[in-house]
Amino acid sequence: MPRRCATRSANWRAPAVDLDVFESSVGEWLKGEGPESDIVISSRVRLARNLGGHHFLARASQDELESIEASVGRYLREKDGRFAGLYFRMKELSQMDRYILVERHLISREHSRPEPGRALAATDDERLSVMINEEDHLRIQMLRSGLRLEEAWREADEFDNRLSETFGYAFSPKYGYLTACPTNAGTGLRVSVMLHLPALVMTREIEKLFRAISKINLAVRGLYGEGTQAYGDLYQISNQASLGRPEAGIRENLESVAASVISYERKARERILSDDGIKARDRLWRAFGMLKSVHLLSSEEMMHLLSAVRLGANAGVLPSLEARVLNELFLLTQPAHLQKVVGRTLTAEARDAERARLIRERLASFN
Repeated sequence: MPRRCATRSANWRAPAVDLDVFESSVGEWLKGEGPESDIVISSRVRLARNLGGHHFLARASQDELESIEASVGRYLREKDGRFAGLYFRMKELSQMDRYILVERHLISREHSRPEPGRALAATDDERLSVMINEEDHLRIQMLRSGLRLEEAWREADEFDNRLSETFGYAFSPKYGYLTACPTNAGTGLRVSVMLHLPALVMTREIEKLFRAISKINLAVRGLYGEGTQAYGDLYQISNQASLGRPEAGIRENLESVAASVISYERKARERILSDDGIKARDRLWRAFGMLKSVHLLSSEEMMHLLSAVRLGANAGVLPSLEARVLNELFLLTQPAHLQKVVGRTLTAEARDAERARLIRERLASFN
């Protein structure tokens, strides 16, 4: 694998996104490993932090934001060697490259705007990342494959403690960590799990379940977080507030809810395959056959078909497809990744053709 490196000089500039490396290596969170990984795609821990002695983003000048980025970026690249390879300033990236980072869940859609002082630092395995000057000065993110909230929390907390020794945070003895949005104040902690729930969707139990979840102050969002749809039967569940709640309590509450959702999904899968066995198997095999033969495939249809194939593979109905292979296809067939592969902007129809070609090639050896 080519080495990603950064020049450590006063004139350091962020490199373009190296998709050759990205194509040969997906983030650790997409490897399909860890507890409950047939249902839980990933676990995420995010910490919102602001630097003491600085204006929050809404009041900060362009010079102040760029000063924050320069000092934090220098520390991450030079003092913590894990970030030497992947450090990007948004204003130095093309729109396509910024969209790639969104698709890889390394930055939010909001952060992809090339505004002053916005940057991303990430480790090579994309497990740990830091958004600089998104909504807060720092958004620390830890992503792990499978149901690993406790592990993700320990790693994020350890990194946060080291960072705080160099950059004092805005903190109140009464309110805890101070953040731009009041719902993030206190611990500044958001924990979430991304779940694949096709059986609950097929049995039409998903809405009832999520209405119950919303009553206990948890949020349900789509693939790319707030304001996005749940393509491919992928849903994110997270806490909505952190003020007045202990970190362990936030994490343990979400773990408990996730365990219940996982149990409901498993029971729904069993019912589908036992009560409506031949129709369910026919549906899963049809999805597999279409992916191996079609020549035009929209993003929405692709996500729907891949969801069915992932369910079929995990249930033992379809050939033994590794979760990693299917998870990679979820990512590499997104619009920005497709266009980066061919090296040019594509029309919607050309993207549909390229998407179908890539999937046919990846699944050709599976029968």
